[in-house]
Amino acid sequence: MRKLLGIAFWSVVALVFALPKLSEQRDWGHVLLASLAQWWPWALLGPVITAIDERLPLTNLEGSTRKWAIHLGVGLIFTVVYAYLSAYLAALLGIAAWPQLSSTALLVTAWHEMFWSLLVYGLIVGVWEAYRYQQRLERLERNFAAARLNSLRMQLDPHFLFNALNTIASQVEREPRLARTMIEHLGDLLRLSLSSQSRPTIALHEEMAFLDHYLAIQKIRFGASLRVETDISPEVAQALVPSMFLQPLVENAIRHGLSPRAGGGTIVLQARRADDKLYVGVMDDGVGLPQGGAARGREGLGLSVTRERIVGLHPKGSSQFSIRPRPEGGTAVEMSFPLRLVNG
Repeated sequence: MRKLLGIAFWSVVALVFALPKLSEQRDWGHVLLASLAQWWPWALLGPVITAIDERLPLTNLEGSTRKWAIHLGVGLIFTVVYAYLSAYLAALLGIAAWPQLSSTALLVTAWHEMFWSLLVYGLIVGVWEAYRYQQRLERLERNFAAARLNSLRMQLDPHFLFNALNTIASQVEREPRLARTMIEHLGDLLRLSLSSQSRPTIALHEEMAFLDHYLAIQKIRFGASLRVETDISPEVAQALVPSMFLQPLVENAIRHGLSPRAGGGTIVLQARRADDKLYVGVMDDGVGLPQGGAARGREGLGLSVTRERIVGLHPKGSSQFSIRPRPEGGTAVEMSFPLRLVNG
């Protein structure tokens, strides 16, 4: 495919350079074939030139200077190779005689056209270097984004573990048997957390399995005062979501929304498709936002990290994240981002 694209590109170049002559001469076929014989050799030489460039060092200024010095020497050789290839194509297309291939006049032609041949050679190298530089920049940006997301993800683990251990510690003396059950759920949580560490995104049903263990610990702690309702559409079960992103949202709802209330409350989890996006909502009927609706006052580490992770995975305004008071009381954390399926 790349070879066909190369031939097509140099054919267009040949046509562009032939256009001024086509208006001056009647033999359009001869003019066009002559232009093709002049430019098609670069379609053959281009891949060889880029292959040579890839094998030359470019680690520092000294390496760069040495590289271009080598290119200059190779370019001089290619001017001769180009002259013979151009003559061969001209003979093959029937616009030149075959005996000229053995004539020393070709070397004279290569000498006279050396500047233009080196110029085209340099343009090929320059464009290829610009393409490789762009690729390196994109790779660095991807690596930086991945490292940043991984760093944000790592912030959640000790934060979550510390809070979970505090919850268990509060039950050890009062309810040893329940504390043992909590520890079992914590072990499952850690296992799932470790298995997802190398994956920035996982399927929503995997995330829900992780959340179930966390909720089991919290239900042991709060008993009947903690109620959880889920409304997860089956069609988004395979949707890719940031690993361990629901747990901080639910923990935030329990800590800031339901814990201050003597009677506890209800948390509602929603996930559904909204056109080409995935909508996720975590709602509670707790005490609501601080007076004045200052959402940031309720946004702890887990919530702020989750916000940043979603923006990092879905940049350029393709995601939304909001915290708002519910009209019926409590708080709603809502987000949406492009819907991508595990096998999609």
